[in-house]
Amino acid sequence: MKTKKSRVTYFVALGVIVVLLVILGISYKDVEGGFYGTVWSLLPPVVAIGLALISKEVYSSLFLGCLVGALLISQFKPWDTVLTLVTSDYGIVPQLAGNMGIVVFLVVLGIMVDLMNKTGGSAAFGRWAQKAVKTRCAAQLITMALGVLIFIDDYFNCLTVGAVMRPVTESHKISRAKLAYIIDATAAPVCMIAPVSSWAAAVSGYVQSDTVNGIEMFIKQIPYNYYCLLTLVMIVVISILNLDYGPMLTHEYNAQVKNDLFTTPERPFEGADTYEEGEKKGSVLDLILPVVVLIVMCVIGMIYTGGYFDGGVTFIDAFANCDAFTGLPLGGMVALVFTFVYFWLRGSIDFMKSMDSVPNGFIQMIAPILILTFAWTLGGGMTRNGLGSAEFVQAAMSNVGNLQKFLPAIIFIIACLIGFATGTSWGTIGIMAPIVVTVFDYAVVPELCVIGLAASCAGGVCGDHCSPISDTTIMASAGAHCFHLNHVNTQLPYAITVVCVSFISFILAGLLQQVWLCLAIAVVLMVLTLIVIKKIVSKKHAGMFAEMAEADKILYANK
Repeated sequence: MKTKKSRVTYFVALGVIVVLLVILGISYKDVEGGFYGTVWSLLPPVVAIGLALISKEVYSSLFLGCLVGALLISQFKPWDTVLTLVTSDYGIVPQLAGNMGIVVFLVVLGIMVDLMNKTGGSAAFGRWAQKAVKTRCAAQLITMALGVLIFIDDYFNCLTVGAVMRPVTESHKISRAKLAYIIDATAAPVCMIAPVSSWAAAVSGYVQSDTVNGIEMFIKQIPYNYYCLLTLVMIVVISILNLDYGPMLTHEYNAQVKNDLFTTPERPFEGADTYEEGEKKGSVLDLILPVVVLIVMCVIGMIYTGGYFDGGVTFIDAFANCDAFTGLPLGGMVALVFTFVYFWLRGSIDFMKSMDSVPNGFIQMIAPILILTFAWTLGGGMTRNGLGSAEFVQAAMSNVGNLQKFLPAIIFIIACLIGFATGTSWGTIGIMAPIVVTVFDYAVVPELCVIGLAASCAGGVCGDHCSPISDTTIMASAGAHCFHLNHVNTQLPYAITVVCVSFISFILAGLLQQVWLCLAIAVVLMVLTLIVIKKIVSKKHAGMFAEMAEADKILYANK
């Protein structure tokens, strides 16, 4: 019945979209400028996200969102729509070609993970973790700690943490949705508060001017970046309190009580975690060494693209000028060659068997590559050269009035909405940061300028974190081997909780403008909010929590 109802809702939504497009096609026919810079420029992501949430099917939803964007850009001209969707600067083919470095990096990670599975490295690490990590809380906190340590780039973070921590969390019956949330929550949020990262380089470039140093501004905004900081606080608190709520509670209940890590029938990476005959002679070093080499090589690859080895460029400046889309696959390819040679020399796998990992690794990454391609296309159509969503946002920002001290909170919410609609934090910050430094003159109101920049960065990360069309969200799902929409649905209530506390914190920051006092208040508010939620949820779902506690006792009694 539920499936039938969802199907009916989906077709009703499709009908509404078709009728709306017909009306728009008639109303805007041959109108100069078309839909550029209007509220309709936000329609494509609304269609994609809405249909995905209704149908629980992401591929067709993203494609239809791309199609709607192409229709609006071409003003409903059939042949121009096809060209826009496929071959224009923001079409499927150019977007895939322009992001091929990330595709290569995804495939490299897939091959390495398959090799580590075949040679027993993943299984050995899982056996070690079962002995060393004694509780669910510790397993979650170690996952978080690894995510914090890999702060160089969010793409790299998602896939590496997932590969390393899947066997650990599985042994403690932590659902794949919970693992995906922790990965996602320690990817973009950590990168945004790390002075040495590809994100610091991007943000500093957006605000660099003759009067404002970009890196200095980035560092100053870190203690005001409430969404990123409070997200990390939330992971610690919910791990210690053993707190889950919303759809995540169902996933964790099924994992602990029913031994079902997935809850839903979808298994997008089924068989990818099946360890083969090499597992008995595998060692923990067979997983740790390739991952360490991968990290080192990716860092070297990134600073290489930033000109560090040409001389005259500092390590920080090299990061500020790096090209992650080139550096990551470059480092990944070197690490992959090392991994092959290492396993051959150890006798863990023969040449022919190892070559099977090449197509297997690619197959494992087909789903995220397909979703990313559509997401890139959808976001590309909303740029200044496409539908001009930035112009619409700038016009909306000009109408907020002179409420300067409340403006950071408003900026935060607007950035959240843009990030959610476009699925990109960098794009959102690229839109909002120049507006912030224009609205707040750093020479006149330096503290408000810093708070405003923090609000735009926090909002961009938040929208990206929540959006089902975000590349980071997609790769967090891939890293955890979690069905993508399960990850989106389960993490949304957690993200909204942090949004509410962050919004209040930005209001206080604008009024008080005392960096450490405001941060302390924000942390206390976050902890108190979660304690209240814990009391409410525990009372409402007492039976479920009792069963989960009993399942935990049985699990750890046998360890």
